[in-house]
Amino acid sequence: MPRFHCPAPLATGAEIDLPPGAARHVQVLRLQPGDGITLFHGGQDADSPGGEFDATVLRMGRSDVRVQVGAHHAIEREAPRAVHLLAGITANERMDWLVEKATELGVASITPLLAERSVLKLKGERADKKLAHWQAVAVAACEQCGRNRVPPVHPARSLADWLAAQSAGAVEDGATTAIATRLLLSLRPGTQPLHAAAPGSGPVLFLSGPEGGLSNVEEDLALQHGFAPATLGARVLRAETAPLAALAALTLG
Repeated sequence: MPRFHCPAPLATGAEIDLPPGAARHVQVLRLQPGDGITLFHGGQDADSPGGEFDATVLRMGRSDVRVQVGAHHAIEREAPRAVHLLAGITANERMDWLVEKATELGVASITPLLAERSVLKLKGERADKKLAHWQAVAVAACEQCGRNRVPPVHPARSLADWLAAQSAGAVEDGATTAIATRLLLSLRPGTQPLHAAAPGSGPVLFLSGPEGGLSNVEEDLALQHGFAPATLGARVLRAETAPLAALAALTLG
């Protein structure tokens, strides 16, 4: 059954108009009145209904779709371990791919990192548009993979700014990341294998760089703030592959 993200209030028996994105998708699929779909709110906060709802298409307008919300199913498909990615922004469509696959693998949140070696430089309106685009990529991945909680993609910032906000208690996911095991993907001597560096099932904050990796200054700054250097093995992975490999190992292993 087709699944659609619907951040509007959902309650069994209610009749609602789908948000524009979901309505366009329903029309593209050429669904008709009487057809069944699945809706999920996608929120991460305690007020979100969670799970997913059956729904039935009532009316197909030229640009709107009205549905009746049916039974609620308290189904969650979240990873058993919360892994937050602080990932250097990669070039071209590679960051889209990272966001999409990380969402499928169960990432808890993504913070795009404006690293010194990032090719893509974002600020102002361009940064806002990219953030909205990446969040939409995460939503589409949830619709496809069955997740009912959409992981937030936070505004892009430098590592120094992120650490300063963390210290001030103003960073997103602060309560979780404050107690998370902090890991830095590094080629420095003394690194530990991933599972040795993050035993157990507690939350993890995984920091990795863009193409070319983090600079020595950025790595030094991370180490000063409690990040432990970790390795994924002898092979050097691409910037968009490495955080996904770590995520898979931590959430699927």
